[in-house]
Amino acid sequence: MKPIRLIKGFLTVGLWTLMSRIMGFARDIIIASRLGDGPIAEAFVVAFTLPNMFRRFFAEGAFNLAFIPIFSKKLEADDDPLTFARDAFAGLAGVLIVLTLLAQLVMPWMVLAMASGFAEDERLDLAVTFGRICFPYILFISLAALLSGVLNATGRFAAAAAAPVLLNVVLVAAMLLAVQMDWDFGLTLSWAVPVAGIAQMVLVWIAASRAGFRLLPRWPHMTPELKRLAIIAAPAALSGGVLQVNLLVSRQVASYYDGAIQYLNLADRLYQLPLGVVAIAIGVVLLPDLSRRIQAGDEAGGRDALNRAAEFALFLTLPAAVALVLVAAPITSVLYQRGAFGPEAAAATALATSAYGLGLPAFVLQKVLQPLFYARHDTRRPMNYALLTIGVNAAAAIGFSYLFGFVGAALGTTLAAWAMVVLLWFGSRNMGDAARPDSRLLSRLPRMVASAAIMGGVLLAANWLLADALATPGLRYIALLGLVTAGIVSYFTAAELTGAMRIAELKASLRRRKA
Repeated sequence: MKPIRLIKGFLTVGLWTLMSRIMGFARDIIIASRLGDGPIAEAFVVAFTLPNMFRRFFAEGAFNLAFIPIFSKKLEADDDPLTFARDAFAGLAGVLIVLTLLAQLVMPWMVLAMASGFAEDERLDLAVTFGRICFPYILFISLAALLSGVLNATGRFAAAAAAPVLLNVVLVAAMLLAVQMDWDFGLTLSWAVPVAGIAQMVLVWIAASRAGFRLLPRWPHMTPELKRLAIIAAPAALSGGVLQVNLLVSRQVASYYDGAIQYLNLADRLYQLPLGVVAIAIGVVLLPDLSRRIQAGDEAGGRDALNRAAEFALFLTLPAAVALVLVAAPITSVLYQRGAFGPEAAAATALATSAYGLGLPAFVLQKVLQPLFYARHDTRRPMNYALLTIGVNAAAAIGFSYLFGFVGAALGTTLAAWAMVVLLWFGSRNMGDAARPDSRLLSRLPRMVASAAIMGGVLLAANWLLADALATPGLRYIALLGLVTAGIVSYFTAAELTGAMRIAELKASLRRRKA
């Protein structure tokens, strides 16, 4: 994949992910205004987190990080990739059906494993009920993730990137319908989750079929290649899902503070916007590209792809991190403060958002560095690193909670993310030139930092000037738009002046993408 095609892939996935995140904001805004930070809201957050956490292990953790490199190499060598994809599809479906049935039996213990603070609390019964309804989502979304991996490996990104939009469309529609029909809000949301999973799976199944990979259900059987996949996938499941494990630790700490799970969930939504748009786009596009280059022995091309991915990621996430740290209060107030979600809840969410913002570049750099290992089928070292950072997160989250309350959980996640980046960086030093930063990246990084610092000063000044408007109903949306616009204009202007990124380069990339 040529660099310009790589950027095209980033933009395709990033734009669809941006749309999904915007719909996710709409979803969370409706939930917050309707349920506030009460027990039903917290119970649903935990119930919805459970299948999504396991999805990171079984789908994105194991298959998108172990399946894609093997499938990509079979595709490159024309070594019957269709049969391998069908065997993997059947094997994954079999494992997930068993897991889903077991989860129905042990759901109370699963809820307590994530939020032991719910014990002897009405939130426990609610979360168990919602969790049993939501959990089958893992079957549909994990199979959709495998199908998406097939599409991504063949260079078809649009359908796979668009599928997450369906989740939020279905959930928003269900909530609006619940308001009109006066249905139970928690139950309606819960039933909408597996329905959305079916819709996502159908979309990518159709796209994969049109691409020549028609994967039909059949009885799974173990083949030598599936055994090899399982050996690679086992450690990849943990290392790829380290962020989810760390979020589980955060939920566990937060469950002992009333409303804190909802605060962390809404803060998570804010930092997931840039994380999703940039990091997920890079992870989806970069892994199959690196796998093909390594298979072809193209070390120089792999190095260029990795450095351009890092450059693109940092260019967009450094200013986002500065904004989340410095102006989290007006952002959370304008977006979430309405209905049952009052000013104290918005202020608490802002504190968590700032804590997560400190780790945003680290979350993104993980997505850039991990493909170096997975493209070489090295999943054991990332797994070992993941185990270390889980320990860092647990110790930091619990320790910080005594000083900063529930915000300590978010700070622990951030510290663990930076620890993971350091470990991945040092671990990649023996991988040759592909893992080394080139002169262009080293030259532009300090200029990006300077540009982000200039933007931070402009944001603080704009926030002070717009303080009254940001607190005035009817004007606050326009004021927030003005604040965001000031940040964007100042950053891109500073980037042009410092040479961090030339506007002409971005325009040229977009023109080539259209061509």
